[in-house]
Amino acid sequence: MNDLAIKAKPAGFFSDLWTVAARALRAIPKEPESIIPALIIPLFFFIVNVGSLSEISKYAGVDDFIAFQLPVAIVFAVTGISRASALVTDIKSGYFDRLLISPVKRTALLLGLMIADLALVIALSIPVIILGALLGVEFVTGLAGILMFLALAGLWGLAFTGFPYAIALKTGNPAAVNSSFLLFFPFAFLTTSFLPLDALTGWLRTVAQFNPVTYLLDGLRSLIYGGWQWDKLGLALLAIFAVLTVSFTMAFLALRGRVTSR
Repeated sequence: MNDLAIKAKPAGFFSDLWTVAARALRAIPKEPESIIPALIIPLFFFIVNVGSLSEISKYAGVDDFIAFQLPVAIVFAVTGISRASALVTDIKSGYFDRLLISPVKRTALLLGLMIADLALVIALSIPVIILGALLGVEFVTGLAGILMFLALAGLWGLAFTGFPYAIALKTGNPAAVNSSFLLFFPFAFLTTSFLPLDALTGWLRTVAQFNPVTYLLDGLRSLIYGGWQWDKLGLALLAIFAVLTVSFTMAFLALRGRVTSR
């Protein structure tokens, strides 16, 4: 008689991917303390910057500072948003190690979390866009431009998630993960956050020219008041791809290192 023992079989990559993503999405409403600040802080700086710098910005050739600042608020809202802290919790509790002895696909463990991150950063972008609309911002590219705006914001948020995941997998330290947002500060301020590139001078202009956020902001702004400027949109996508390549390489190398060490 043949052996009738039932063995666990792999469910398949996409099934694993959806299982991990669904678990991460279900956990988001249970952790408002990690979501609310990510929305309030960008909105706060958006309102403060618009209120304090609108008149000054006209001397730099910025006629509509609200529209100019909206992409900055979006970038601040979506950058650094990830489930890396939850991943650290899973590592410290031993849940992640239990997953590693299951037939689940290893890449799905990370990509599933990133899918949840993508959904979250797009959701966080919507209130910022609504606030901009209430303050009079109109997209010359219409609804299609708004959707492209959300897509670029989501892709940028996704591209940056690799850094906190790499730190989480490498260290398993929640403090290190929480400080990963500091990596974004040079990107955030050494760029065209407050003035256009033509108004910058000296070393700041040089650094801004090599900063990927400069080209991301240009692409986002073109959708609001520049029209379908494919050269700027192309450079924005290229900047996102460059950051994504670096951060994802770091994250998946860290994943491989944690898997092989077990």
